[in-house]
Amino acid sequence: MRNISIFAGSSHPALAESICERLGIPLSPSTKNKFSNKETNIEIGESVRDMDVYIVQSGCGNVNDNFMELLIMIAACRTASARKVTAVIPCFPYARQPESPYKKNGMPLSRVPPEEVDKYAVLWDGKLPITPVPRALDGILEPPRNVVSGRLSPAPASVVFNVEDGPQVLSPTPSRNLRALNTVIENVISDESDDDEDNDDDDEEEITPSLPNGRSDSLLSLDGSRRLSTISKSNSNVSVLPLAPQPPAHPPTPAFPGAASVGYKHWTARSGTLIANLLMTAGADHIITMDLHDPQFQGFFDIPVDNLYSQPLLVKYIKEKIPDYHKAVVVSPDAGGAKRATVIADKLNMDFALIHKERRINATGSTASSSDMMLVGDVKDKVCILIDDIADTSFTITKAAKLLENNGATKIYALITHAIMSGDAMARIKRSHIDEVVVSNSVPQEEHLSACSKIKVFDIAPVFAEAIRRIHNGESVSFLFESVPY
Repeated sequence: MRNISIFAGSSHPALAESICERLGIPLSPSTKNKFSNKETNIEIGESVRDMDVYIVQSGCGNVNDNFMELLIMIAACRTASARKVTAVIPCFPYARQPESPYKKNGMPLSRVPPEEVDKYAVLWDGKLPITPVPRALDGILEPPRNVVSGRLSPAPASVVFNVEDGPQVLSPTPSRNLRALNTVIENVISDESDDDEDNDDDDEEEITPSLPNGRSDSLLSLDGSRRLSTISKSNSNVSVLPLAPQPPAHPPTPAFPGAASVGYKHWTARSGTLIANLLMTAGADHIITMDLHDPQFQGFFDIPVDNLYSQPLLVKYIKEKIPDYHKAVVVSPDAGGAKRATVIADKLNMDFALIHKERRINATGSTASSSDMMLVGDVKDKVCILIDDIADTSFTITKAAKLLENNGATKIYALITHAIMSGDAMARIKRSHIDEVVVSNSVPQEEHLSACSKIKVFDIAPVFAEAIRRIHNGESVSFLFESVPY
């Protein structure tokens, strides 16, 4: 292969060497050092001008340092006039971080500056949470242009209306002002009704009052109800501003125990968007990875992303290493991995089972919740094959294995793509009911192999090597989604 250079980061140099050996090219030299203050220094050991550069760096070990090293290597190759820079990231970092701007049990309220608190009223309809909305009389809302049908209920805000003698302001306190205003509105509505009878052929267009930014869902009718007021475009000499009712003295009773104590959560960082922007800003033109925890993560990039699958390798291992696999049951340890496991079960014509984790709020109404793991499917007297994309602390996979054994499973395999195994995960695997843990070498597994005899490793270097070859030659990589290269 010509005009190609493959560099290895500090996270997994053995995988980069295996890829180069598979492609029949040498690994390009590079020097990686750290200054005394832990800053990273990268030196590219050969010319990459007008070359296709591939940098292999996995998201494991010291994730932040390794990711910064990857960014610096990408920028260095881009500065050295590389034609194209591709980041090969077998285990993508930060792929499990939440991307929603708020937690699932609540969205944070916007904070109002103290000096503007008086400009905001509180809207409460008995069903929705208290939401700050601007008052009309402070000039924040655009006043309606014509009459709003209905009678005025007592409210704490002043009302401005126009009559033939000129604009007048009514105080909210005296009841005679409210009665007078209702009388004026009724007279005008009556006059408009007479005009409508005389002009039956005139089509009137109904419009709704709107906010300056185009929103109209927070406006209230004169009777204080939460509905949009209809305004006629016919000539009228009355203009009434919408009024916001005051909140009740006490909030309504929660719909279920613990609902009132759930509360709102702080905003969470959108790390997925940040990681994508950092890679693109550094100069990456292409991303190659495997088994993203959330496939929609690819949408954060404006450059091509090839998300390779480990499923062909797992299917091959099951066929070759597990006796009578067609009698076994493929099990997903959680609902999120159900689709991943069902694909393998369908390819091998095997039974499928699912472990569902259900969370319930305690009867006392406290925020503490209890979780129950429930097995959906029959595993009694059968071999079970757990399928998961990542194992970090191994809590999920070991609890799932215990549940399977309690339900009569005879033997349990666990097939995992990215086995990070941080903390005391290896000790937990040793004590678990899992008979064999099969993992890929997307992250270094030498320490795990020496620490636990249950660990078995399958090689993903052929898949990445073939992907690099096809991309470099302008060929399609869809072949790798269903087949294993030989």
